[in-house]
Amino acid sequence: MDLRAQQLKAFDRLLTIMDELREQCPWDKKQTMESLRHLTIEETYELGDAILDNNLEEVKKELGDLLLHIVFYAKIGSETRDFDIADVCHSICDKLIDRHPHIYGNVKVDNEEDVKRNWEKLKLKEGKSSVLEGVPKSLPALVKANRIQDKVAGVGFDWENPNQVWEKVEEELNEFKMELKSGNKEAIENEFGDVLFSMVNYARFLNINPENALERTNKKFSRRFQYLEHKAKSLNKPLKEMTLAEMDVFWEEAKQL
Repeated sequence: MDLRAQQLKAFDRLLTIMDELREQCPWDKKQTMESLRHLTIEETYELGDAILDNNLEEVKKELGDLLLHIVFYAKIGSETRDFDIADVCHSICDKLIDRHPHIYGNVKVDNEEDVKRNWEKLKLKEGKSSVLEGVPKSLPALVKANRIQDKVAGVGFDWENPNQVWEKVEEELNEFKMELKSGNKEAIENEFGDVLFSMVNYARFLNINPENALERTNKKFSRRFQYLEHKAKSLNKPLKEMTLAEMDVFWEEAKQL
C-alpha cells in the first residue's frame, strides 16, 4: 500500500469512529457546534504551546485533537444536511486553486509579497467590502494587530523600510511620555496602545511574530521564577521574606540554565 492510500485509510478510519461515537456515545451525541467551540479554541492554544516548545510528539497529538474537531463539526453539518466533510474539503480546495492563479493559472509572481498582494485583491473580487473583513473580532489583541497590519500591507498600505517604522515607534514613545506627565489615564492608555501597535509593526518588518516572541518571553520568565520559588523552598524561606537582592542572586542563576 502506498503512502497516499495509507493516509486515506487512516482518514476513513477516523470518519468511521466519528460516526460510531455520534450514534453510540452519550457525550458525543449531546454535542453541538456551540458546545464544541470553546474546546476547539482550547485545543488550538494547546497546539500553539506544543509548537513553541518544539515538542513534535505533542504537535502530532494536538493536530489529531484539532482534526477530530473538524470531523465533528462536519458530522453535525451532515446531520442537518447543510454540509459534510467532502463539502469542507472541496471548499478549501476550490479556495486554494482560486487564490493561487500563479500555480493554477497564468499569473506571474516574483516573490512571496506578490503572492500576498494577489491574495488580498482576489478576496476583494470575491465580494468582501474590506481587506480587514478576514480578521476575526475575537482574536487576542496582539495577534489581531499583527493580522491587521499584514492585511493592509497586502494592498500596499505600508512603510517602505524598517527605519521609518522605528521612527514611528520613537514618535509614539515620546507621545506616551508626554501623556504620562498629564496624568490623564485614558490618554495614557491610548498612547500605550499606539506604542504596542507600532512595536508590532516593527516586528513584522523584522520578520518576527510578536505573539510567538512574547509567549517565549512568558515561558522564559515563568521558568526562571519557578527556579526562584524552588530555591526559596529549599531554604525553607517564603519569597515574601526574601529581599530583592536575595531573589536576584537566584534569578541570575536561573538565567544561566
